[in-house]
Amino acid sequence: MAQPRGSQLTQLMQFTIGLMSGTSLDGVDGVVLQLPKAQAAQAVHTGPVPQHAAQVAAPPLRVLGHAHRPFPAALRTELAALNQAGADEIHRTHLAAVQLSTLYAEVVADLLRATGLQAAQIAAIGAHGQTVRHRPDCGYTVQINAPALLAERCGIAVVADFRSRDMAAGGQGAPLVPAFHRAVFWQPEEALAVLNLGGIANLTLIDTEGHTTGFDSGPANALLDAWALRHLGQDYDANGTWAASGAVLPGLLQALLADAHFQAAPPKSTGRDHFQLQWLELAMHAAPMAEHAAAPQDVQATLAELTAQSAAQALHRHLPAAKTLLVCGGGAFNADLMRRLRAQLPGVDVLASSTRGLPPQQVEAAAFAWLAAQTLAGLPGNVPEVTGARGLRVLGAIYPA
Repeated sequence: MAQPRGSQLTQLMQFTIGLMSGTSLDGVDGVVLQLPKAQAAQAVHTGPVPQHAAQVAAPPLRVLGHAHRPFPAALRTELAALNQAGADEIHRTHLAAVQLSTLYAEVVADLLRATGLQAAQIAAIGAHGQTVRHRPDCGYTVQINAPALLAERCGIAVVADFRSRDMAAGGQGAPLVPAFHRAVFWQPEEALAVLNLGGIANLTLIDTEGHTTGFDSGPANALLDAWALRHLGQDYDANGTWAASGAVLPGLLQALLADAHFQAAPPKSTGRDHFQLQWLELAMHAAPMAEHAAAPQDVQATLAELTAQSAAQALHRHLPAAKTLLVCGGGAFNADLMRRLRAQLPGVDVLASSTRGLPPQQVEAAAFAWLAAQTLAGLPGNVPEVTGARGLRVLGAIYPA
């Protein structure tokens, strides 16, 4: 089929922006995503790819621009604090939402400048918000956000509140990225795993026929960063160098892996509500006495090993046929963590997502740009086999420009 060009090409494309501020609390990542309108209008499938999908003569999905802004120190501290019960939470939450929306709007402005696009050319902004509570066991999840304010400031429609419809249908509301991982990374007849190493690690599993599952495998950067901040006074352990200088504590690792989350069957999702320093400290008390006086870098090494082992064990249990593991999120830049994953997964190619055309720091933002396009088209964005929802659901609420 001949490729369209000129105005025909423009008519086949649409642009969406995705914004992501994850549980690692390192800031906001934003992307402009170009995707064919026909592709954006494909429903989420968890079985084999429809034959007609390959017939769309349009440019492939691609990121046109990426921007990042770190959280101001005060906002980062407040967002971390709001993960725990505290005084005057309602007031503080709404103040933080306004500040976060302001930062989101700045990232959108950065993206428009970088790409030369105008606000009128953007179909929507997918803004997930900042998760501060995730309690599917209690039937709720909380993402700090001010989507109406963001739409007002940017003059672009905003899609937000992605999790609540899935939860209303009996799902966990997370993880929401597996459908996107399949859309951009999977190749027919390939057993593929994708591991996002943000504050929490979530794993997507796609078998050779395209059936897609996934879940949160355990903690990742949230604990590593918190421990580094406590003992180094640094926001994170750059490249995992400090963890690499330590030795894994077998007793502590065993105590950490004994947590019920690792044995639980999917669907399952988690967050800072569960995996926090208090959780670590309780496990340290349960570790053998000989390990109680361990050096801080040994604890850091053990936390890195926990992330690698819990992800690897989940992969072996649920998709042993996988020969490729794509890694995205900030943890993909942690050389020590990547080394530990490769040691746990002999015979599996552990690769950064950039090897499939999408850099690790752009994947989640691109996922919410893609999910926003699904919402605009009135099509589902969840995968019931992942979240446990009663069926496919259109996700998100639309705040018009």
